[in-house]
Amino acid sequence: MAYKMRFVQCFHKRDEKSFLELEKLFGLLEENTLEMKNGRRFVPLIGREPTNTLIWEAEFESLESAMLTLKSIEGNHEHDALLDKQTPYIRDAFVEIYRELEL
Repeated sequence: MAYKMRFVQCFHKRDEKSFLELEKLFGLLEENTLEMKNGRRFVPLIGREPTNTLIWEAEFESLESAMLTLKSIEGNHEHDALLDKQTPYIRDAFVEIYRELEL
């Protein structure tokens, strides 16, 4: 069974450039940290979420592997330092985990 995890962050539109510059650093951190999953990043063009929203998502083979990724993020000091810099730009944030339906 497959799972999808999404981080959804709505940022202040006026801070878009600064927010996305920091997001590039998160991407580099993912590339250089074995325990972290390399996710794909999206911004909405049309949809429910406003255009000043970043969506990070990745697929996992099991719920356990998704949860291990969350734990690795929580325990990563480099991630925490970047998040401290990015937090002032964030208006709202949440995590979603989806289970793939096998019909």
